[in-house]
Amino acid sequence: MIDTVLVANRGEIACRVIRTLKQQGVTSVAVYSDADADAPHVRDADIAIHIGASPARESYLVIDKIIDAAKRSGAQAIHPGYGFLSENAEFAQACADHGIVFIGPPAAAIEAMGDKISARAAVEARNVPTVPGISRPGLTDEEILAAAPGIGFPVLIKPSAGGGGKGMHRVDRIEELAEALTTARREAAGAFGDDTLFLEHFVDTPRHIEVQVMADSHGNVIHLGERECSLQRRHQKVIEEAPSPLLDADTRAAIGQAACDAARSVGYVGAGTVEFIVPSKQPDKFYFMEMNTRLQVEHPVTEQVTGQDLVALQLAVARGEELPVSQNDIQLTGHAIEARIYAEDPAQGFLPTGGRVVKVTEPSGAGVRVDSGIADGSDISSLYDPMLMKVIVHGADRAEALARLDKALADTTVAGITVNTDFCRYLMKVPEVVAGDLDTGLLDRVTDGYQPTTITDDALVAAAMMWLAQRWPSGPVSAWATPDAWRAGRTAAQQIRFAHGAENTLVTIVGSPTGAEVTVHDHIAGNTTDTDDRQPATVSATIHPVGQLWRVTINGVSAQWSVKEMAPDFGHLVLAGPSGTYELRRTEVVRSAGDDASDGDTNLTSPMPGTVIAHSVAEGAPVQAGDAVLVVEAMKMEHTLKAAVDGTVTFHAQPGEQVPAGKLLATVNPEKD
Repeated sequence: MIDTVLVANRGEIACRVIRTLKQQGVTSVAVYSDADADAPHVRDADIAIHIGASPARESYLVIDKIIDAAKRSGAQAIHPGYGFLSENAEFAQACADHGIVFIGPPAAAIEAMGDKISARAAVEARNVPTVPGISRPGLTDEEILAAAPGIGFPVLIKPSAGGGGKGMHRVDRIEELAEALTTARREAAGAFGDDTLFLEHFVDTPRHIEVQVMADSHGNVIHLGERECSLQRRHQKVIEEAPSPLLDADTRAAIGQAACDAARSVGYVGAGTVEFIVPSKQPDKFYFMEMNTRLQVEHPVTEQVTGQDLVALQLAVARGEELPVSQNDIQLTGHAIEARIYAEDPAQGFLPTGGRVVKVTEPSGAGVRVDSGIADGSDISSLYDPMLMKVIVHGADRAEALARLDKALADTTVAGITVNTDFCRYLMKVPEVVAGDLDTGLLDRVTDGYQPTTITDDALVAAAMMWLAQRWPSGPVSAWATPDAWRAGRTAAQQIRFAHGAENTLVTIVGSPTGAEVTVHDHIAGNTTDTDDRQPATVSATIHPVGQLWRVTINGVSAQWSVKEMAPDFGHLVLAGPSGTYELRRTEVVRSAGDDASDGDTNLTSPMPGTVIAHSVAEGAPVQAGDAVLVVEAMKMEHTLKAAVDGTVTFHAQPGEQVPAGKLLATVNPEKD
């Protein structure tokens, strides 16, 4: 009997697991760090237990603290979610040793599949196809360098431990391989505590297609179709969909069978995902890549097309029951697509962002689902993964799903911090994406074509008129109390400046809500004084409320605008109208998050909150412009800061030091003539 489950995670996956536990009548137990004391997953759970300080290594990653929390709460089982301890064989074994059910596979299966070298050997014994390469324990750089020409370039360096693209590097020429191996070993050691590497041939125009499997302890193994995960950046997925637009029915059945065989090769039990690399031009030539021994981030798209609750199936298997569905019961209906909403700024090289969430507005409507781990007031830091929420849609076909996702993203706002919703909308309209002609390099190839959506003049006019209307008194008042900026002989212009993303726009208003002249002036980017050379546009405007809406008339044309959020001091405003949904802030010229990390030509400052993980050169070493100086890590991504001038290096921060955005990290002292 399992009537109480501890969820050893945080954020949207913890909220999602708790949702099913409630539906199943199971008591849910949340754990939380100092930073998450008021997080949504803590509020959602029936019981919440504090487990330590904010850094994950002092809370969510401490096995003894999780086990102790389970015992204190009376939980018979632990659901690990994904990330953190979800693929930690030691944790799974610790649960077993303490008589707690681990809602996942046996420790031996995690260990076998967690090491990509042993995983490759296991599935090959079941005749599951693998990519040509060299893989055995303890490979040295020299052995990999010697084998590379025979494997054929390009090659892909992969760490034996871990996943998520950490430590993976594509190398196109033998001359680049040695340096890439050094970087990959450092990344693998830092991320997984294991710098073992192996090498595979890089499949040309590859597609990343994965298969959801579910196995019980009675020998039943089924698959629930595949997911297309080719739209990814730095090996991190951004958009996922089910089913893949590439596969036909025969290939779908074959890749599903291969996934089940891979699961059987290690005696798998529970939910898992078998990942394959598939050549775009030869979809029937799929190759095993790795197995993720847990629930995946993108599992909702599988749930949407199969109608199965994967967490409920996990719970049934954990109770020792047979799977309640067979392979014949699994039918794929319609099409589902998921967009991951990250705290990052696509316009500034996808630098991580952070801060306090002022207001979250989630989309709704037919076929729309949101899995979220944030709420109004949530603090977003570099301590945890930058993914905040997921927007999932389901349609009768792929075209309907694409349309629904675009609308859902347009209706999604996370006021207070910069997120990637606008970029996702751009990505879903790229012709290759619309056509389903995908590969894992596509996103990087089209990123340069992205331009942040610029706020329209009608939205700025509407916002300015709302500001004016909010200040205007109701009923008859003295002329001296009317806030119309009247001066002797004339009415002066009132000025307000709005920030939208990295833009700042000056707007002037002369008049009242029932009749005003509104001028939209310069658009200023970041903290510069450069404008876009456009001429100021002046319009006649009026505004009046219509129920919960505002009707704004501009040059005789009326349109309705809805206010999703408005701060009393107009410090921020989220409004939606005919031209789109916008988040604005009343402000002065501000420096945008993610501006150039360099201060002048000599100082290197941190572009975001993070941790210094390496000095690329020694203190006092000479460098040339363009040379790497040090590496900062934030939200699972490394950022290399490079010298802008020739000179010698002085460091102001040491490896392992946590630093805020803008902190001076190093100075390059220019060479004297």
